[in-house]
Amino acid sequence: MSDLPQFRDAIAAATETLGSLSSLEAPMVEAADLIEQCLRAGNKLLVCGNGGSAADASHFVTELVVRFAKERRAYPAICLASDGGLLTAAGNDYGFDEIFARQVAALGQSGDVLICLTTSGKSKNVKRALEEAKTRELKTIAFLGRNGGSTIGMADVDILVRSDSTARIQEAHQLLLHVLCETIESRLT
Repeated sequence: MSDLPQFRDAIAAATETLGSLSSLEAPMVEAADLIEQCLRAGNKLLVCGNGGSAADASHFVTELVVRFAKERRAYPAICLASDGGLLTAAGNDYGFDEIFARQVAALGQSGDVLICLTTSGKSKNVKRALEEAKTRELKTIAFLGRNGGSTIGMADVDILVRSDSTARIQEAHQLLLHVLCETIESRLT
């Protein structure tokens, strides 16, 4: 049987990254509070990201709309990365940088929360979504990686996973999103 050093290296790196997340408790509390206030008020969550972060956004929305760990009412959440027709029309007509901002303009209302995921913090379309959300008085949460890039400080709450590995950042984001699901379910049921 051959050796698989990537397996051991990945486990070691993931363990290190996940171990660093305990420093994020304060922004996680802030994020949970914003989401709880939003849902209690009858508002909705809008969630976006690109590539793997788009998949994580969709996964998070699915856990909220369907259920995470227990039976409860459906929570209103929309993944802005899910509609291929809408994304390609907005990209074609307004440019890729506007694909999420255009949806925030159409769907976002004061009291809603926009949750953005970007492992680099450099996604122009995520930054534009955050800008549009501010003009429409949405609260905002940004899940970031690396040093937060040019997106750091744009959201009401930044949740920054300090790692240089996209894979480790995405794994950490998924864990943090699951913690929010569990927290929201425990608070609202």
